[in-house]
Amino acid sequence: MSEMVDALRQMQAIVNDSEPMARRGRHVRATVLIDTGHTQHLLGIHAGRIERLEHGPFVMPTWDFALRAALPEWLAFWQPLPAPGHHDLFAMIRRRALRVEGNLQPFMANLLWFKDVLAAPRGAPAVSDA
Repeated sequence: MSEMVDALRQMQAIVNDSEPMARRGRHVRATVLIDTGHTQHLLGIHAGRIERLEHGPFVMPTWDFALRAALPEWLAFWQPLPAPGHHDLFAMIRRRALRVEGNLQPFMANLLWFKDVLAAPRGAPAVSDA
């Protein structure tokens, strides 16, 4: 679990320190549940910043949408150069390693932003102004 918490804290720091990310996500407002099957984590996102990061267990968490994958899948996704099938959220969905549940509107309306946010722990360069 420590690896997951470290990756999520790193994600929060990278996203919150990036003006281009905040600008691109300025309309994003959602609570996202990230579930590994054993642990749950809530991201409270407002105006392109991760304002809240909570670690479960939760009794009845409230969320807009959930991303559910086993811990080894998340850790493989966050490798600096992920293997095929782990390189993209939709590749993980296609392999049935990742499930997205709930209100998909905020996820799909801001898909590229969420992809960049979730890939942030890879150590990739921050999003440019382009």
